[in-house]
Amino acid sequence: METTITLTVDGQPRTVTVDTRVTLLDLLRERLAVTAPKKGCDHGQCGSCTVLLGSPPGGPPGGRRVTTCLALAVQHDGAEITTAAGLGSVEAPHPLQQAFLDHDGFQCGYCTPGQICSAAGMLAEVEAGWPSHATADVASEPELTAAEIRERMSGNLCRCGAYVNIVAAIEQAAGR
Repeated sequence: METTITLTVDGQPRTVTVDTRVTLLDLLRERLAVTAPKKGCDHGQCGSCTVLLGSPPGGPPGGRRVTTCLALAVQHDGAEITTAAGLGSVEAPHPLQQAFLDHDGFQCGYCTPGQICSAAGMLAEVEAGWPSHATADVASEPELTAAEIRERMSGNLCRCGAYVNIVAAIEQAAGR
């Protein structure tokens, strides 16, 4: 069965007819040629396909983190989706993109778009006061320690092991 949906991807409205079984990741990569989200595990375990749902491009990051390999495209009809490519540009990189460059927060780069989107969503969660499993006092404002960052980013894997640099990049972007 097919249905027509409309998405706004990195600020561009896109209308497409899709099979109702198509994942959001496959729609983005195969039908819309949006290659920032990567297909890693295809089981929602590695985070390389993470995008922000509901965060307008050019605006402050604040969208909800979504692993697109587990989401059906039809579930997100009308959604605003921001990928790592939509957060900034070559001329004006997003602070997280710049921090990843400054701290060499990548090696092969495969996981980097998902890491950056997850970090943007995670920083929005901290700003909203959401606790994590590493938050000592869940009733207080979360303190963005290295342990807190590691816990909040634990759904994003890096096969190269650039975690120390990723944490440093997130600390820089968070103004620490």
